[in-house]
Amino acid sequence: MQSSNNNNVKSKREHSFYGDVLDYFSRAAQFTKYPPGLLDQIKDCNSVYEMKFPVRIKNKIKVITAYRVEHSQHKLPVKGGIRYSLSVNQDEVMALAALMTYKCAVVNVPFGGAKGGVCIDPRAYDEVELEHITRRYTSELIKKNFIGPGIDVPAPDYGTSGREMAWIADTYAAFNSGSIDSQGCVTGKPISQGGIRGRTAATGRGVFFGVREALNNKDDLKKLGLTPGVEEKKVVIQGLGNVGYHTAKFFSEAGAKIIGIAEYEGSIFDPKGIDINKLIQYRKEKGSILDFPGSKNLKDRSDALELECDILIPAALENQINSENADKIKAKIVAEAANGPVTPLAEKVLLKNNILIIPDLYLNAGGVTVSYFEWLKNLSHVRFGRMGKRYDELIYHTLVNSIESAIGKKLDQSSKEIITHGADEEDLVNSGLEETMVTAYNEIRETWKSNKKIQDLRTAAFVTAINKIGESYYALGIFP
Repeated sequence: MQSSNNNNVKSKREHSFYGDVLDYFSRAAQFTKYPPGLLDQIKDCNSVYEMKFPVRIKNKIKVITAYRVEHSQHKLPVKGGIRYSLSVNQDEVMALAALMTYKCAVVNVPFGGAKGGVCIDPRAYDEVELEHITRRYTSELIKKNFIGPGIDVPAPDYGTSGREMAWIADTYAAFNSGSIDSQGCVTGKPISQGGIRGRTAATGRGVFFGVREALNNKDDLKKLGLTPGVEEKKVVIQGLGNVGYHTAKFFSEAGAKIIGIAEYEGSIFDPKGIDINKLIQYRKEKGSILDFPGSKNLKDRSDALELECDILIPAALENQINSENADKIKAKIVAEAANGPVTPLAEKVLLKNNILIIPDLYLNAGGVTVSYFEWLKNLSHVRFGRMGKRYDELIYHTLVNSIESAIGKKLDQSSKEIITHGADEEDLVNSGLEETMVTAYNEIRETWKSNKKIQDLRTAAFVTAINKIGESYYALGIFP
């Protein structure tokens, strides 16, 4: 079944995720120069595909409901993750697809936005059953031309990982025998299957780079009562999955204090700082973060969101900060590592309370940025750094030897190793990610500060995205 009718989505209901995105878009569109027809084209989902397919599970036939939404094809391929969750529905997938379009535009990644979802609880199936579901879902996408390295490129999301991406890539290759670029049909793959080093930590690393850049602007921080820099900042993180863990890790390494962690089993607090690696090990052994030595259990898992801190990082699911708890948020910065963690009603409260919101539209774009690098690697068929690493090291060694000879002194070994190190794939990926996040933040901030009517970073990010997408349509010649 294919449908393009979006009128059944109620944008005014707080729990309509897609409605929230439409509201954000409309708020930003008034600050752009584009005609209503073009704005409608940018805003609406181009293709919404709902499918139902049978899979044999334990000698019974189970009918699975799944989706793939391609929001905008102003650039191809479109790009977006696939999530496995019982909460998957059309409204959610449309919202996430739309966010992907704007996210790619904000960070200058040349993709349109898409998203996929399979309505299952992945914990209810064993590995073989999940493989059957994944391969069947992929075959349904292939039938309708909703996947391909130049068409639509999925990636992992909530409930999926590199394992599922490898199954998708293999299924696509089986249907497209001899296709030299078939590995590029999906990103987030294991390294052995054409993945890229640095992809696992990319979203968390991008969150760190984004917040760090925000903490470099003295004028903005002065209004929040904060000093520049990451060091000694008190951080609370909701969600200890891949994104939450890596975000916490990078902040800890930069000298911040992780004082609170919230997970589905509960939340903990330690004003002296939580050792994130020890907590991860403890959770593996105990199955819970509760009763972690040195920390205090909080009454409710949502209580960590209300701790007094400098930076609150929701890294779980959408609608975590809403009209019921927004007034209780005591952070000075809310950094949206998850998609849609703050509802529009809650955002109004946070902004009124002088809380800076760094929007998901920008902040969690590290994943798609490094996915772009992986896609480029798959199309070029060569690992980044392979051609130049040793040559660069030879040049650097020669330079260092010349300096030592000229000054008559030897550099210490650690400094020499740093200077002479040739960049490998992960070095280049991390450098490209940092450049992307730093550049994008400053573009958004420039939009924010250049128009006094734009009151917040989210609106500025949407304006930035709409302008870039609008210019793409004009350049295509579709609009005179």
